[in-house]
Amino acid sequence: MLQLMVLMRALRTRLLISAAVGIASGIFCWRLMTRLGIGAGDFTWAILAARDLLARRNPYATPMQLYPLPAALFGLPFIAMKPEIAAGAFYGISSALLAFGITRDGYQRLLIFLAYPYWAGILTAQWIPLIMASTFLPLLMPAALAKPQIGLPVALTHIGRKGTLMCVVVLALSFLLVPGWIPLWLAGLGGYSRFIPLLVLPGPVLVLALLRYRERDAWLLFLAGCMPQRWFYDPFYLWLIPRTRRAIVFTVGLSWIPGIWRWYHTPRSFTEVGRWTVLWFYLPMLFVLLFRQSSQDDQQPSDAEGEASSNRTGLESHTRTRRTAEIHSMP
Repeated sequence: MLQLMVLMRALRTRLLISAAVGIASGIFCWRLMTRLGIGAGDFTWAILAARDLLARRNPYATPMQLYPLPAALFGLPFIAMKPEIAAGAFYGISSALLAFGITRDGYQRLLIFLAYPYWAGILTAQWIPLIMASTFLPLLMPAALAKPQIGLPVALTHIGRKGTLMCVVVLALSFLLVPGWIPLWLAGLGGYSRFIPLLVLPGPVLVLALLRYRERDAWLLFLAGCMPQRWFYDPFYLWLIPRTRRAIVFTVGLSWIPGIWRWYHTPRSFTEVGRWTVLWFYLPMLFVLLFRQSSQDDQQPSDAEGEASSNRTGLESHTRTRRTAEIHSMP
């Protein structure tokens, strides 16, 4: 009974923290969208595609619609909201789910919310927090299908049986709604402006991540470096790599160098964005990966092991408390 009480107390704390993160980030995102006058930001495209589906229109008849059809399914719950409110709700819910996931084994990883890419993402209501949350909550893994250049490295390194099943269901539903959506989507990608970190100097050094090829984080970093990216918010999912407080503070601190630089210097090209991204996001993560003491300390539990890991954490805390009480009760 006491063990159950300890677990419930830990779960209640995680829920309260997650709710606080979600409400604060959601309100802030809504205020930004309203002040900047950009509607729902990047999430606008999911809402537009969802409305097209309900009206039985071709979503890819909309100019600049670059998102795969599964993104429209995520937009469906938000179509009745004002765009700014929809953006705030989406980013707030995504942040709350991520906060709930990363507190599974402790609270020090909440520090990742201080990283500059998270705040760059809030300016345009990006998908990255939700995709990161899917590594802890496998039912959310279809979010990786909505933004594949970000979701593919995450899915390939973290997907489990539940996540695979959910992705198959969402893909099947998307083909049922619009059977030929993939060629329509691919036809619009030709004008997508991007950089590939591995191809931007000093990006080739990211190959060194494969020295730790037995570790999932090494493949996450390497695959991320192979994906086309656009702005400083895209690499936020690299903060799945550091686990210790020291590693998180180190990488978060360096991430603000391009953040501050960005406000005083407008990048002249996506290559310039890519170079700063590699220097201050990717290379610090490579350093953390190569020089951390133990791979076991930094390995995230799989989907199947997640709940067991959370339970073990609560039980270990209870055991330490009971042992302390026994010691103090000794004559």
